[in-house]
Amino acid sequence: MLQLSILRENKEDIIERYKSRQLDARETIEDILKLDEERKSTQQKQDTVLAESNRLAKEIGELFKSGKAAEANEIKEKTKSLKEEANSLKEQLQSIEKEQINLLYNLPNVPNAIVPAGKSDEDNQVVSEHGTEVKFNFDALPHWELAKKHNLIDFELGVKITGAGFPLYRGKGAKLQRALISFFLDEAEKAGYEEVLPPLMVNEDSGIGTGQLPDKEGQMYHVGEDDLYLIPTAEVPITNIYRDVILKESDFPIKNCGYTPCFRREAGSYGKDVRGLNRLHQFDKVEIVQVTKAEDSYKALEEMKNHIQALLEKLGLQHRVLLLCGGDLGFASAITYDFEVYSAAQDKWLEVSSVSNFETFQSNRLKLRYKNESGKTTLAHTLNGSALALPRILAALLENYQTEEGVNIPEVLVPYTNFDKI
Repeated sequence: MLQLSILRENKEDIIERYKSRQLDARETIEDILKLDEERKSTQQKQDTVLAESNRLAKEIGELFKSGKAAEANEIKEKTKSLKEEANSLKEQLQSIEKEQINLLYNLPNVPNAIVPAGKSDEDNQVVSEHGTEVKFNFDALPHWELAKKHNLIDFELGVKITGAGFPLYRGKGAKLQRALISFFLDEAEKAGYEEVLPPLMVNEDSGIGTGQLPDKEGQMYHVGEDDLYLIPTAEVPITNIYRDVILKESDFPIKNCGYTPCFRREAGSYGKDVRGLNRLHQFDKVEIVQVTKAEDSYKALEEMKNHIQALLEKLGLQHRVLLLCGGDLGFASAITYDFEVYSAAQDKWLEVSSVSNFETFQSNRLKLRYKNESGKTTLAHTLNGSALALPRILAALLENYQTEEGVNIPEVLVPYTNFDKI
């Protein structure tokens, strides 16, 4: 959520930067600032009325003590109308604040100045490419055929048990999945991240805190009877550890990681791009999260990018890094870098990680602050990244490491799988 002070001070710059999202935010911002003036004016009126009411209450008390009951009762009649006016102003104030917060909740984060303008993923900028292209001298199979051939993943059984987008992993497929999770968590620990195992459901406050709610795109699974939400990413419960917290400078750096299943409705997804593991409703992911001081957040972003790139290099996967354009930027993000691996069998790039800096957008919702050396309380910055999302990593490993005899296992995973070939 944007800070009102920054919105007031930088209105024209913010409106201009929203254009990279293909968003004309002028009317919404003008409405927010107009409501803020109304709020301040109404608050001032309420304070004046309450102050007068308190003054009269003291006067009434003094009159009663002095035996002037008639005069005291006469003034008491005045206080009744003041109380009614104060209650009316309170209701007005609550209505203004509710309207203002709703507008703020539905306004996305302001893109960083370096975010390119664009409408969709076609306008994302390739920052760098790494690794060696995989070439086959035989007819390579896509991962869903390899999974069926080697009895690694049963998509049909997943449909029977739950529905499309809920695969069942078995045998060496399940062990490879578990190996990847352990490898990613161990690498995160080496990089200084504290592991947490968070709840898989969150309340509304948590969803609002990280920007998943209000759910404008209908991606969250909602458990209506209990009013809880299945998490779309571990970012949500991990970041909410610090909701309503005032940190000290000595608490930094704050680095957490966690493995969780993730649940997304993926409304509107269909066609060949959702085949096999390409797009699921339930998938596993290891997430890294950092909370930093404002001046350190872009250094942390680079550190997180380097960590993700190192994972892909250790797995021997050809990959590239993209700077997302405004139109492809997540709602809460100020800047996002995507990592994609190349699927040789499908002849396409598959997104396996996003690393984002939210600056103060989440921390303002979360009331996540810290006291600096001078004792001033200020909002922290929050960041997160997938390190890594498993479905497309598994797909790329099966496809890129396949041979005519089977599928080789990357050397770094063998200590976790206890086999080097499928």
